[in-house]
Amino acid sequence: MRPGRDFNMFLLWLMYITTIPLFAGVCMGGELPLPGTESLINFIRAVDPKNILRSSWNGSKSDPCLDKWMGIKCDLQTHNIREIRLENLNLSGTIDADSLCKLPFLRVLSLAKNLIRGSIPDGISNCKSLVHLNLSSNLLHGRLPASLTNLKNLQSLDISNNNFSGTIPKFKQELKYFYLSMKSSTLEMTPNRTNNMKKLMKESSTISNSPNITKPHTEGQKTNAEWKQWIPLLLGIAFFILFIFFVNKKAKTVRDNEILQTLEDASFNIPAVKAGDEMKLEEEHSELVFFVEEDERFKIEDLLESAAELQGQSLCSSLYKVKLKNNTIFAAKRLKKLQVSFEEFSHTMRQIGNLKHPNILPLVAYHSSNEEKLLIYKYQWNGNLLTLLENYAEGKRDFPWRLRLSIASGIARGLDFMYRRSGGRERIPHGNIKLSNILLNENEEPLISEYGFQRFLDPKKECLYSSNGYRAPEKRLTEQADVFSFGIILLELLTGKTVERSGLDLPKWVKSMVREEWTGEVFDKEVNKAGKQWAFPLLNISLKCVSHFPEKRPNITEVLHKIEEVMNAQEDFSFSSVSSMESNQQDCCILHSVIPETWETPGSNH
Repeated sequence: MRPGRDFNMFLLWLMYITTIPLFAGVCMGGELPLPGTESLINFIRAVDPKNILRSSWNGSKSDPCLDKWMGIKCDLQTHNIREIRLENLNLSGTIDADSLCKLPFLRVLSLAKNLIRGSIPDGISNCKSLVHLNLSSNLLHGRLPASLTNLKNLQSLDISNNNFSGTIPKFKQELKYFYLSMKSSTLEMTPNRTNNMKKLMKESSTISNSPNITKPHTEGQKTNAEWKQWIPLLLGIAFFILFIFFVNKKAKTVRDNEILQTLEDASFNIPAVKAGDEMKLEEEHSELVFFVEEDERFKIEDLLESAAELQGQSLCSSLYKVKLKNNTIFAAKRLKKLQVSFEEFSHTMRQIGNLKHPNILPLVAYHSSNEEKLLIYKYQWNGNLLTLLENYAEGKRDFPWRLRLSIASGIARGLDFMYRRSGGRERIPHGNIKLSNILLNENEEPLISEYGFQRFLDPKKECLYSSNGYRAPEKRLTEQADVFSFGIILLELLTGKTVERSGLDLPKWVKSMVREEWTGEVFDKEVNKAGKQWAFPLLNISLKCVSHFPEKRPNITEVLHKIEEVMNAQEDFSFSSVSSMESNQQDCCILHSVIPETWETPGSNH
């Protein structure tokens, strides 16, 4: 027995000399070396060139885990970086994949809602442990690298609200969560992402019903902060177990990894489809209610069995491109868990379906059940106004003044029809006027989409006003709020700047330029080329539209009249005389005549 007892004493002594100095060092403020700190710092410098994070990370004394670096989560036992979440921080750099992929245990990367530019680097394929990748709502562009398919452990991918082009690589594994928005890109779905609509609806329901998709890590951050206070004690216990019960090391490691995996999966909260859900979904489907001629109608079964592509998805809705067997293509909007009765929804949709105007996207049909609703529209191949303006900014196409004026007039006519000329019917506010919801038909005439259901969305979810740059200060569904949103679009057409993805406070910028007497610099080059005398009246009315107080805004009919005045004056004016009449003095006079002293300036605290 003596040799065994001596061996145990040796282990205890070895544990003592190994862990006690380490334990004391940590408790007295010492630092543990962290592999990958330098690589992490290089990645942060690339993604945050303006040092918005205002970090003091120097790679020698600072520890991302112990010093609670913003957005960094580590494995408490192995001290490896597991997650990087830097969301909605106005980061404006690029993705340094070479540095990022030197973190061998990184499982989660989320850079959502920033201003990240450039493309997804091909080297991202070296991040072999990556499970969840979220690059949504940035300024990324270019083709998606085929090397993305080398990420064998990838389970969720969100690249929505960027400007990618080309085709989507074929992933060998089945992604649990795949989200891309086709409204602002020219991505094409590869055949393996195309399926019939019924299957896509069943797959997407497990994602959209998850309450934690928009903020999946809030609880995890709180729990992580509490555990970090116990790091010294945990380290001591871990080393004690390591040296005394080393024979159980392998089993313990497996068990800990399983627990960690369970926690990480729970943080994303992507439930599996429950048994019986498919049958329940099918039982709830009934016939479609149509607003088109008999020969254009089809059955719900035809729709569900047709080839479909998921175009975009959020907590509140999914959008599908559906091709029927007769090759007719439709856009199907799927709405979930609306706060409305079957009768009220049907009543509203019948009003919308019977509302016919050349500048309102016509509703082809709708379907309603207790759990979800389907809205069917004809697919518009020319995309939307956001894509047009962004392509112009990138030099891919022209966007002349006359087309801008025509589009502004068409949107105003559609809104005016909603509020003034709906045949005595109930006036239904739109509630989500923005560039991407203005579609363009084959003649590049505007079609207002997403109309009629905003009033039924859950106000607690971030669906009702997903684009804050267009939201009126009072945050209500009214004509005045729609006028505010339309005023933002007018400013975008005049300046050539876009709000939807940049987060720019466009009214504030325009007012500051005017206050500094740089009004002529506000207009885009195409607007300046056409003549400022036509743009100044529209600048004036758009600034009135974005007034802070609803009662100071014009109604949509007044806005339409002003746009039509400009159009008529331009038609009657002889362009041959413009060059001889223009001068800086004339611009000054025009400015003082169209912008009154009563409009709000940035100093008015509104």
